[in-house]
Parts: sequence; structure tokens; C-alpha cells
Amino acid sequence: MTAPRSSGPALAVVGATGAVGSVLLQILSQRADVWGDIRLIASPRSAGRVLAVRGEETEVIALTEDAFDGFGKGDIVLFLTPAEVSARWAPVVTARGAVVVDQSAAFREDPEVPLVVPEVNGHAVRIRPRGIVAGPDCVTAAMIATLGALHAEYGLADLAVSSYQAASAAGRAGSEVLRRQLSLVAGSTLGEQTGDVRRAVGEDTGPFAAPLALNVVPWSGELREGGWSSHELAVRAETRRILGLESLPIAVTCVQVPVVTGHSLTVRARFEREVDAGHAREILEAAPGVVLVDDPEAGEFPTPADAAGTDPAWVGRVRGSLDDSRSLEFFVCADNLRKGAALNATQISELIAGEFA
Repeated sequence: MTAPRSSGPALAVVGATGAVGSVLLQILSQRADVWGDIRLIASPRSAGRVLAVRGEETEVIALTEDAFDGFGKGDIVLFLTPAEVSARWAPVVTARGAVVVDQSAAFREDPEVPLVVPEVNGHAVRIRPRGIVAGPDCVTAAMIATLGALHAEYGLADLAVSSYQAASAAGRAGSEVLRRQLSLVAGSTLGEQTGDVRRAVGEDTGPFAAPLALNVVPWSGELREGGWSSHELAVRAETRRILGLESLPIAVTCVQVPVVTGHSLTVRARFEREVDAGHAREILEAAPGVVLVDDPEAGEFPTPADAAGTDPAWVGRVRGSLDDSRSLEFFVCADNLRKGAALNATQISELIAGEFA
């Protein structure tokens, strides 16, 4: 553990050695330094590893109650962990007076825990009865800044989205299984006959319901009533909460695609009044956290390969619906590890830190 570097609040990162944790440590080195002690915490099997934080070598310590010694009011503990870990340890942190920023699904539906994307509802971080602030799912985070900007102008009335989700959303296991599968099918003629990809991949589907190489998989999450997946219902519920539209009609289809990093979505949004596509582009171009790339004639539109490693949501293919003057259709993509998780959590933490400056 390193000595404090400034008089700012202390920050602990729980899950520092995971895929999102690795990205978050990079982000901390790229943004303004508002932190004092930065403490890295992970499971006991990762304890003892040494990671660089702002050019300083910092030892990872095991997740125990002692890991939070010295943390109290004005300090922040950021959880990049599975929901069951966050649910177990967040109350331990808040009992000491520190604030929890949680990136898991553990508290996203709790009415006493604000669900925040700073570009859309950053003000919500100030009201946290349980001392916890949650960040949304990475799919919701990828599209919500665009929707928030358009909703402020036109009033969102109905939403239909399909996601095209990167393998890395399932952590390192997701990325690794995709790369293994790609190595098995590379240079082959697989994908032309039914079952040939499945035979080549075998049972090595990892966290996915079917082979991902040379394929798309229309499923993410666990089965819920009516044939919906838990992930689809989560995106629906989170979008409603963040926009403050609790009865907004939303249809979601989640699809896994053979992309390592970068979630993409097709969006059809219907508004309360007529939408001018040109004006909508101006709104999106000015929206915080959004980059407009929209010149199909020149072959310019966003792709996840462009968004990977960057902070904003990239939006393009903006066009008015052919059948409804109140509807707008567009394509948006964002790095699911950065804006989808690590960056959003960092931005929330910085807003809270500002309260104690």
C-alpha cells in the first residue's frame, strides 16, 4: 500500500484485477487527480499482485473487513465485482461512513439507490439514502446519453432497441473464448453448412449460449417469464429509471456478436412531437459524451472497432422514420469496458468527491 499522494478523498477499487478494473486504472492515470490514497482490493487469489496506478506501484490486498481500515466519511469505495460480492460488502463500507459506487446489478433496482449516468442525471448522486450509487448495465450506458439529449428536446414516448454486444462484457472469459473460437475457424470454409461451426468449436462456448465465432447469438442473461432474458428486462428497467420515465414503452432484443470490445445498438425512438433529423443531428453533436459520425455518402458511420478504447458514445445513421414523422432511427456504439463500466463509475466517483472538496 502506498502513502497518500494528496489531501483528496481516499478511493478503493474492489475488483481491481478484473477486465473492467484494468481499464479503470488506466482511466485514473488519464484524468485529473482528485484522490489521496488509492487502494486496490481483489479476491484473496489476486492479493499480492502489484499494479501501476498513476505511475506508482501499488500492491493488491485481499477483500476482508481490514481492507477498508481508515475509510470513512468523504471516502469512496468503487465495486467492480459480481452482484453477490457487492451485496455482501457494500453495507460493510457504508457502515463506516464511506460512499459506495457499485457497477454490478446488486442495487440497480433499489429505489433508495440512485442509478446514474453523469451526462444524463448526474444530479442524482447527491440523494443516496443508503450511501450507495449504482451505475447501469454496459448496454444501457452505451445508448443513454444519446437518448437523454433527444428526450430533453422532443420528449421520448416509445423506444425499440436491438443490442449487438461484445464478448468482453462477460469479462476476460468472454474475450478469451471468442479468441479461441476464432483461432479454430480461421482459414477454414466453416459457416457454410449447418452445425459445422458447432462441431469445430465443440463445447467451448464459455459464457455464451452458442458459438460466437462466425455467428451471432440472440441471447444474453437468464430466462424470464414470457421468453424475455434478464438482460433485456434490465436494459428496459434501467432506461426508465435514468430518464425518469417509469411507464415508457420499451422493447429490447439483446444479441451477442463476435466483437471483442464495443457494444452497438440500433435504436428506433418515438417522441411526443415531430422530429427533424437535421436538428436531431445538431442536438447529438452538442450532447456531452457523444460524438456524431454521420456521412453515409462518404462511408462515415460509427463501428465498434472505432469506439474501442475511446470514452464517448459514437452515433450515426441518424434518419427520420419513413412511416412516422415523430420517430427517429439511429445507430450508436461505445466501448463497453470504458463508458459501459469503468469510465461511468469514475465519473460518478468524481462527482461525489467534489462534494467533499
